[in-house]
Amino acid sequence: MVGSFKGNNPINIIILLVYAFVLKLYSFIQPHVPTAQATDGFLYHKLLKLLAPAGHTAPVIYPIITYVLIITQAITFNNLINNQKLLPRPNYLPAMAYILITSFFPEWWQLSSTLIINSLLVWVWARLSALFNHQRPKTLVFNVGMVVGFSSFLYFPSIGFAILIFFGLITLRPFHLSEWMVALLGIATPYYFLFAWLYLTNNWNPMTYLPSISVSYPKFQQDVWAWCGMFLLMIPFMISGFYIQRNILKMLIQVRKSWSLMLLYLLTALLIPFINSTSTFEYWILSALPFAAFHAYTFFYAEKKWITQLLHWAMVIFILALNFWLPSQR
Repeated sequence: MVGSFKGNNPINIIILLVYAFVLKLYSFIQPHVPTAQATDGFLYHKLLKLLAPAGHTAPVIYPIITYVLIITQAITFNNLINNQKLLPRPNYLPAMAYILITSFFPEWWQLSSTLIINSLLVWVWARLSALFNHQRPKTLVFNVGMVVGFSSFLYFPSIGFAILIFFGLITLRPFHLSEWMVALLGIATPYYFLFAWLYLTNNWNPMTYLPSISVSYPKFQQDVWAWCGMFLLMIPFMISGFYIQRNILKMLIQVRKSWSLMLLYLLTALLIPFINSTSTFEYWILSALPFAAFHAYTFFYAEKKWITQLLHWAMVIFILALNFWLPSQR
Protein backbone atom coordinates (compact mmCIF):
# COMPACT_ATOMS: atom_id res chain seq x y z
CA MET A 1 0.00 0.00 0.00
CA VAL A 2 2.77 2.47 0.93
CA GLY A 3 4.64 1.53 -2.24
CA SER A 4 1.60 2.42 -4.33
CA PHE A 5 1.29 5.86 -2.76
CA LYS A 6 5.01 6.53 -3.35
CA GLY A 7 4.18 6.86 -7.04
CA ASN A 8 2.48 9.74 -8.80
CA ASN A 9 -0.14 7.65 -10.58
CA PRO A 10 -3.53 9.47 -10.78
CA ILE A 11 -5.22 6.14 -9.97
CA ASN A 12 -4.04 6.78 -6.40
CA ILE A 13 -6.84 9.34 -6.05
CA ILE A 14 -9.41 6.56 -6.49
CA ILE A 15 -7.49 4.38 -4.04
CA LEU A 16 -7.53 7.25 -1.54
CA LEU A 17 -11.31 7.54 -1.84
CA VAL A 18 -11.77 3.85 -1.01
CA TYR A 19 -9.02 3.93 1.63
CA ALA A 20 -10.64 6.85 3.49
CA PHE A 21 -14.10 5.29 3.29
CA VAL A 22 -12.89 2.00 4.81
CA LEU A 23 -10.98 3.71 7.63
CA LYS A 24 -13.93 5.93 8.52
CA LEU A 25 -16.68 3.39 7.88
CA TYR A 26 -18.01 3.42 11.45
CA SER A 27 -18.76 7.14 11.22
CA PHE A 28 -21.22 6.34 8.42
CA ILE A 29 -22.77 3.42 10.31
CA GLN A 30 -23.27 5.48 13.48
CA PRO A 31 -23.38 9.15 12.39
CA HIS A 32 -22.40 11.69 15.02
CA VAL A 33 -24.48 14.87 15.20
CA PRO A 34 -22.07 17.72 16.02
CA THR A 35 -22.83 20.31 18.66
CA ALA A 36 -21.15 23.70 18.84
CA GLN A 37 -19.01 24.45 21.89
CA ALA A 38 -18.80 27.81 23.64
CA THR A 39 -15.37 28.40 22.13
CA ASP A 40 -16.64 27.90 18.56
CA GLY A 41 -17.25 31.00 16.49
CA PHE A 42 -20.62 32.45 15.60
CA LEU A 43 -20.29 31.36 11.95
CA TYR A 44 -19.96 27.71 12.95
CA HIS A 45 -23.04 28.03 15.19
CA LYS A 46 -24.97 29.40 12.21
CA LEU A 47 -23.69 26.62 9.95
CA LEU A 48 -24.91 23.92 12.32
CA LYS A 49 -28.31 25.61 12.57
CA LEU A 50 -28.47 25.67 8.78
CA LEU A 51 -27.64 21.95 8.59
CA ALA A 52 -29.91 20.95 11.50
CA PRO A 53 -33.13 20.27 9.51
CA ALA A 54 -31.34 18.03 7.00
CA GLY A 55 -29.24 16.48 9.78
CA HIS A 56 -32.35 15.61 11.78
CA THR A 57 -33.86 13.78 8.81
CA ALA A 58 -30.63 12.16 7.58
CA PRO A 59 -27.77 12.35 10.12
CA VAL A 60 -25.46 10.69 7.59
CA ILE A 61 -25.06 14.15 6.04
CA TYR A 62 -22.50 15.01 8.73
CA PRO A 63 -20.05 12.13 8.01
CA ILE A 64 -20.50 12.78 4.28
CA ILE A 65 -19.45 16.42 4.75
CA THR A 66 -16.56 15.29 6.96
CA TYR A 67 -15.46 12.74 4.36
CA VAL A 68 -15.53 15.32 1.54
CA LEU A 69 -13.58 17.83 3.63
CA ILE A 70 -10.88 15.34 4.59
CA ILE A 71 -10.46 14.05 1.03
CA THR A 72 -10.23 17.54 -0.47
CA GLN A 73 -7.83 18.68 2.25
CA ALA A 74 -5.66 15.60 1.77
CA ILE A 75 -5.41 15.99 -2.00
CA THR A 76 -4.93 19.77 -1.87
CA PHE A 77 -2.22 19.50 0.80
CA ASN A 78 -0.56 16.70 -1.15
CA ASN A 79 -0.44 18.82 -4.32
CA LEU A 80 0.97 21.80 -2.44
CA ILE A 81 3.74 19.71 -0.89
CA ASN A 82 4.60 18.34 -4.33
CA ASN A 83 4.61 21.86 -5.80
CA GLN A 84 6.86 23.11 -3.00
CA LYS A 85 9.16 20.10 -3.63
CA LEU A 86 9.32 19.21 0.06
CA LEU A 87 9.89 15.63 -1.09
CA PRO A 88 12.30 14.73 -3.93
CA ARG A 89 9.59 13.54 -6.31
CA PRO A 90 5.79 13.82 -6.54
CA ASN A 91 3.82 11.20 -4.63
CA TYR A 92 0.62 10.67 -2.62
CA LEU A 93 2.18 9.91 0.76
CA PRO A 94 1.08 13.20 2.44
CA ALA A 95 -2.55 12.50 1.46
CA MET A 96 -2.30 8.93 2.74
CA ALA A 97 -0.75 10.11 6.01
CA TYR A 98 -3.43 12.77 6.53
CA ILE A 99 -6.24 10.25 6.06
CA LEU A 100 -4.55 7.90 8.52
CA ILE A 101 -3.93 10.60 11.13
CA THR A 102 -7.48 11.94 11.01
CA SER A 103 -8.68 8.42 11.83
CA PHE A 104 -6.65 8.01 15.05
CA PHE A 105 -9.21 9.62 17.37
CA PRO A 106 -13.03 9.40 17.26
CA GLU A 107 -13.28 13.19 17.68
CA TRP A 108 -11.33 13.60 14.43
CA TRP A 109 -13.88 11.58 12.42
CA GLN A 110 -16.56 14.16 13.17
CA LEU A 111 -17.54 17.47 11.66
CA SER A 112 -16.05 20.32 13.67
CA SER A 113 -15.12 23.96 13.27
CA THR A 114 -11.42 23.11 13.30
CA LEU A 115 -11.81 20.50 10.57
CA ILE A 116 -13.32 23.20 8.35
CA ILE A 117 -10.49 25.58 9.28
CA ASN A 118 -7.94 23.02 8.07
CA SER A 119 -9.17 23.79 4.54
CA LEU A 120 -8.13 27.41 5.10
CA LEU A 121 -4.82 26.54 6.78
CA VAL A 122 -3.72 24.46 3.78
CA TRP A 123 -3.82 27.67 1.75
CA VAL A 124 -2.27 29.77 4.54
CA TRP A 125 0.80 27.53 4.83
CA ALA A 126 1.27 27.39 1.05
CA ARG A 127 1.06 31.19 0.71
CA LEU A 128 3.46 31.76 3.60
CA SER A 129 5.94 29.32 2.07
CA ALA A 130 5.83 31.43 -1.11
CA LEU A 131 7.02 34.50 0.83
CA PHE A 132 10.66 33.56 0.22
CA ASN A 133 10.76 34.99 -3.31
CA HIS A 134 7.33 36.58 -3.77
CA GLN A 135 7.25 39.77 -5.82
CA ARG A 136 4.35 41.32 -3.86
CA PRO A 137 4.80 40.19 -0.24
CA LYS A 138 2.48 42.85 1.22
CA THR A 139 -0.45 41.66 -0.88
CA LEU A 140 0.29 38.08 0.15
CA VAL A 141 0.51 38.73 3.91
CA PHE A 142 -2.62 40.89 3.79
CA ASN A 143 -4.58 38.06 2.14
CA VAL A 144 -3.20 35.51 4.58
CA GLY A 145 -4.09 37.80 7.48
CA MET A 146 -7.66 38.10 6.21
CA VAL A 147 -8.02 34.31 6.02
CA VAL A 148 -6.72 33.91 9.58
CA GLY A 149 -9.09 36.64 10.80
CA PHE A 150 -12.00 34.97 9.02
CA SER A 151 -11.11 31.55 10.50
CA SER A 152 -11.76 32.99 13.97
CA PHE A 153 -15.42 33.36 12.95
CA LEU A 154 -15.51 29.54 12.90
CA TYR A 155 -13.29 28.88 15.94
CA PHE A 156 -12.26 31.97 17.84
CA PRO A 157 -8.89 30.72 19.24
CA SER A 158 -7.68 30.17 15.66
CA ILE A 159 -6.88 33.88 15.72
CA GLY A 160 -3.71 32.56 17.37
CA PHE A 161 -2.49 31.52 13.92
CA ALA A 162 -1.52 35.16 13.53
CA ILE A 163 1.66 33.97 15.26
CA LEU A 164 2.31 31.70 12.27
CA ILE A 165 2.18 34.69 9.93
CA PHE A 166 4.85 36.45 11.96
CA PHE A 167 6.91 33.25 12.16
CA GLY A 168 6.73 33.16 8.37
CA LEU A 169 7.88 36.77 8.09
CA ILE A 170 10.78 36.12 10.47
CA THR A 171 11.81 32.87 8.76
CA LEU A 172 11.39 33.82 5.11
CA ARG A 173 11.75 37.61 4.88
CA PRO A 174 14.13 40.33 6.06
CA PHE A 175 12.44 42.53 8.64
CA HIS A 176 10.16 45.24 7.23
CA LEU A 177 7.83 46.89 9.71
CA SER A 178 5.40 47.78 6.92
CA GLU A 179 4.85 44.06 6.12
CA TRP A 180 4.07 43.32 9.77
CA MET A 181 1.59 46.20 9.89
CA VAL A 182 -0.08 44.99 6.67
CA ALA A 183 -0.44 41.52 8.22
CA LEU A 184 -2.17 43.04 11.26
CA LEU A 185 -4.41 45.07 8.97
CA GLY A 186 -5.38 41.90 7.10
CA ILE A 187 -6.28 40.10 10.34
CA ALA A 188 -8.44 43.04 11.45
CA THR A 189 -10.22 43.48 8.10
CA PRO A 190 -12.89 40.74 8.58
CA TYR A 191 -13.76 42.28 11.95
CA TYR A 192 -13.99 45.72 10.35
CA PHE A 193 -16.61 44.47 7.89
CA LEU A 194 -18.41 42.50 10.60
CA PHE A 195 -18.68 45.52 12.91
CA ALA A 196 -19.66 47.78 10.02
CA TRP A 197 -22.49 45.39 9.17
CA LEU A 198 -23.62 45.26 12.82
CA TYR A 199 -23.63 49.06 12.99
CA LEU A 200 -25.51 49.53 9.72
CA THR A 201 -28.15 46.98 10.73
CA ASN A 202 -28.67 48.58 14.18
CA ASN A 203 -27.44 45.40 15.86
CA TRP A 204 -24.41 46.83 17.64
CA ASN A 205 -23.23 44.08 20.03
CA PRO A 206 -19.53 43.57 19.24
CA MET A 207 -18.70 41.75 22.49
CA THR A 208 -20.86 38.85 21.32
CA TYR A 209 -18.25 38.28 18.60
CA LEU A 210 -15.21 38.95 20.79
CA PRO A 211 -15.17 36.27 23.51
CA SER A 212 -12.89 36.70 26.48
CA ILE A 213 -9.54 34.94 26.13
CA SER A 214 -8.15 32.59 28.75
CA VAL A 215 -5.32 30.07 28.71
CA SER A 216 -5.65 26.80 30.59
CA TYR A 217 -4.80 23.11 30.34
CA PRO A 218 -7.41 21.27 28.26
CA LYS A 219 -8.88 18.19 29.93
CA PHE A 220 -10.12 15.26 27.88
CA GLN A 221 -10.61 11.53 28.24
CA GLN A 222 -7.18 9.88 28.36
CA ASP A 223 -7.81 6.16 27.99
CA VAL A 224 -5.50 3.52 26.54
CA TRP A 225 -6.90 4.15 23.04
CA ALA A 226 -6.01 7.83 23.20
CA TRP A 227 -2.48 7.03 24.36
CA CYS A 228 -2.06 4.46 21.56
CA GLY A 229 -3.20 7.05 19.04
CA MET A 230 -0.71 9.60 20.40
CA PHE A 231 2.06 6.99 20.27
CA LEU A 232 1.33 6.21 16.61
CA LEU A 233 1.23 9.94 15.94
CA MET A 234 4.61 10.64 17.52
CA ILE A 235 6.74 7.70 16.35
CA PRO A 236 6.81 8.57 12.61
CA PHE A 237 7.19 12.25 13.51
CA MET A 238 10.29 11.53 15.60
CA ILE A 239 11.75 9.29 12.89
CA SER A 240 11.20 12.05 10.33
CA GLY A 241 13.36 14.37 12.46
CA PHE A 242 16.30 11.99 11.99
CA TYR A 243 15.85 11.83 8.21
CA ILE A 244 15.34 15.58 7.82
CA GLN A 245 18.51 16.33 9.77
CA ARG A 246 20.42 13.85 7.65
CA ASN A 247 19.21 15.39 4.38
CA ILE A 248 19.01 19.04 5.37
CA LEU A 249 22.26 20.06 3.68
CA LYS A 250 21.04 18.54 0.41
CA MET A 251 17.88 20.66 0.40
CA LEU A 252 17.45 23.90 -1.48
CA ILE A 253 17.28 26.93 0.82
CA GLN A 254 13.59 27.49 0.06
CA VAL A 255 12.76 23.85 0.83
CA ARG A 256 14.70 24.04 4.08
CA LYS A 257 12.80 27.15 5.12
CA SER A 258 9.49 25.55 4.14
CA TRP A 259 10.22 22.63 6.48
CA SER A 260 11.10 25.10 9.24
CA LEU A 261 7.78 26.83 8.66
CA MET A 262 6.02 23.45 8.73
CA LEU A 263 7.51 22.77 12.17
CA LEU A 264 6.39 26.20 13.39
CA TYR A 265 2.92 25.45 11.97
CA LEU A 266 2.83 22.25 14.02
CA LEU A 267 3.94 23.98 17.24
CA THR A 268 1.35 26.73 16.76
CA ALA A 269 -1.42 24.20 16.07
CA LEU A 270 -0.53 22.29 19.25
CA LEU A 271 -0.75 25.47 21.33
CA ILE A 272 -4.03 26.87 19.93
CA PRO A 273 -6.33 24.47 21.91
CA PHE A 274 -4.94 25.89 25.17
CA ILE A 275 -6.84 29.12 24.39
CA ASN A 276 -10.38 28.99 25.82
CA SER A 277 -9.88 25.24 26.28
CA THR A 278 -12.69 22.71 26.49
CA SER A 279 -12.91 19.07 27.53
CA THR A 280 -12.97 17.73 23.95
CA PHE A 281 -10.06 16.52 21.82
CA GLU A 282 -11.46 17.67 18.47
CA TYR A 283 -9.52 20.93 18.37
CA TRP A 284 -6.16 19.20 18.11
CA ILE A 285 -7.06 18.20 14.56
CA LEU A 286 -5.45 21.53 13.66
CA SER A 287 -2.12 19.70 14.00
CA ALA A 288 -3.07 16.87 11.61
CA LEU A 289 -1.81 18.56 8.43
CA PRO A 290 1.75 19.31 9.59
CA PHE A 291 1.96 15.90 11.26
CA ALA A 292 0.96 14.35 7.92
CA ALA A 293 3.86 16.12 6.18
CA PHE A 294 6.39 14.72 8.66
CA HIS A 295 4.83 11.24 8.51
CA ALA A 296 5.08 11.34 4.71
CA TYR A 297 8.78 12.17 5.02
CA THR A 298 9.28 9.05 7.15
CA PHE A 299 7.34 6.85 4.73
CA PHE A 300 9.35 8.22 1.81
CA TYR A 301 12.85 8.01 3.30
CA ALA A 302 12.70 4.91 5.54
CA GLU A 303 15.44 2.67 4.15
CA LYS A 304 13.97 -0.59 5.36
CA LYS A 305 10.74 -1.50 3.60
CA TRP A 306 9.56 -3.48 6.63
CA ILE A 307 9.65 -0.31 8.77
CA THR A 308 7.14 1.52 6.58
CA GLN A 309 4.97 -1.58 6.24
CA LEU A 310 5.00 -2.14 10.00
CA LEU A 311 4.11 1.48 10.73
CA HIS A 312 1.38 1.59 8.12
CA TRP A 313 -0.35 -1.67 9.02
CA ALA A 314 -0.05 -0.99 12.76
CA MET A 315 -1.93 2.26 12.13
CA VAL A 316 -4.56 0.59 9.94
CA ILE A 317 -5.17 -2.24 12.44
CA PHE A 318 -5.45 0.26 15.29
CA ILE A 319 -7.97 2.36 13.35
CA LEU A 320 -10.08 -0.66 12.38
CA ALA A 321 -10.08 -1.84 15.99
CA LEU A 322 -11.09 1.64 17.08
CA ASN A 323 -13.90 1.55 14.52
CA PHE A 324 -15.44 -1.78 15.41
CA TRP A 325 -14.10 -3.22 18.68
CA LEU A 326 -14.16 -0.12 20.89
CA PRO A 327 -17.83 0.82 20.22
CA SER A 328 -18.93 -2.70 21.20
CA GLN A 329 -17.19 -2.24 24.57
CA ARG A 330 -18.99 1.02 25.38
